[in-house]
Amino acid sequence: MDFYQETQNRKEKMVQDLQGLIQIPSLRDLDSKAENAPFGKDLRHALDYVLDLAKADGFKTRDLEGYAGVVEFGEGNEILGVLGHLDIVPIGTGWTVDPFGGEIRDGFIMGRGAQDDKGPTMAGYYAMKILKEMGFQPKKRVFLIVGCDEETGMSCMKYYNEHGEIPDFGFVPDADFPVVYGEKGIMNLNLKGDVQTKILRIKAGERPNICIGEASIVMEGYPLKELFSFYLETHHLKGELIERDGESEYKFYGKFSHGAKPDDGINAAWHALNFVGGAYQDHFALKLANLLRDWRAEPLGVKVFGSHMGYLTMNIGVVNIEHKHVSVILDIRYPQETSHEHIFNEISKRFKDADLGLEVELIQAKEPLFVDPKSTLVTTLEKVYRDYSKDMTTPLLTMGGGTYARSFKNFVAFGAEFPTRERPSWVGQVHQADEGYELEQFYLATAIYAQAIYDLSK
Repeated sequence: MDFYQETQNRKEKMVQDLQGLIQIPSLRDLDSKAENAPFGKDLRHALDYVLDLAKADGFKTRDLEGYAGVVEFGEGNEILGVLGHLDIVPIGTGWTVDPFGGEIRDGFIMGRGAQDDKGPTMAGYYAMKILKEMGFQPKKRVFLIVGCDEETGMSCMKYYNEHGEIPDFGFVPDADFPVVYGEKGIMNLNLKGDVQTKILRIKAGERPNICIGEASIVMEGYPLKELFSFYLETHHLKGELIERDGESEYKFYGKFSHGAKPDDGINAAWHALNFVGGAYQDHFALKLANLLRDWRAEPLGVKVFGSHMGYLTMNIGVVNIEHKHVSVILDIRYPQETSHEHIFNEISKRFKDADLGLEVELIQAKEPLFVDPKSTLVTTLEKVYRDYSKDMTTPLLTMGGGTYARSFKNFVAFGAEFPTRERPSWVGQVHQADEGYELEQFYLATAIYAQAIYDLSK
């Protein structure tokens, strides 16, 4: 079966359907939550969009009260699952295209969610659609499960585990090829308390899993113009200074990145704290910035390099300070050689010793995912990828990002980004401005998913 040719026969409709999905601003919005819309009206709209496509194509569908939806195909006792998500991260700043436009530019489809995860999810859907239209009868039930809360805690999959049919094995099109067989553990910590600081206020960051690309910090009195200019110059940053009503507001512009890769970003909030600590001799800000200066968390005493997953990473995701009350949320990704209990205890000890007035609160902790790279699932998916891509050198992967794969047993992340294809500088990564997904990768991933479903369910 030539699944790639089948994508070429359908590519105009594939792009049209993906554009329609990107044009839905499917951000979590609890202000508009309602019955069967637990994450707001726009995510309800996105879920209806996918389920309506599937109904029109003759698939069985199920709606799990707006938490997730299922598109079903085939018969059998076992269930092969393909898990994608429809929610997106906040837009942020710096876009040169409409983030909800789905514009096609030089072979890329642009928009928030184009790659994370609407494009890959649509590739999974079209893989099933192609198989169905070709008359394939799988000997297992194949589920495309689309969730609505992947970016903010995965409560949709918790609900699915309580109310849905659990797949026996499967893959998640929300990462990189060849196969991601391991994912770091994820934990979020809140550093909170009432402190002694000269900072009037800072409110920066929207999600723990995004490196803060823009932050402003407000201080009392006249601005320290020369020190601010010197700091920006020596750290190769851009910024702005605003004076109003006896206050000085310092704006710092860093670089957004995924929280799993804080070393790819420039954390503007950290620079705001670091600047104020030195320029204003603010003991609290200086000491906090020093404790949080390293993305590997060495000053916090938890630096570790995993045999499969590499370094533990630490991202400063949200910083709120006002009326001397502090809340700083950290996103930590850790390899299987350590544990969230050890990390929590060690960081708590460091902050107690620092005597800053901050206590460490555990918000959530998710254990690492690890699937044997020699398992039938991984070796089958690897073979399909290499047969279609002709990439024989890229090794199997582990990563710091967290996907739906950790929601069920015997699941791995599988694409949909190809390591051998270059991304132009004007196309943003996931969670960045001008996010885009190459259409050729969209078509090829669809063919790979069709072959994988065929091989795993025949």
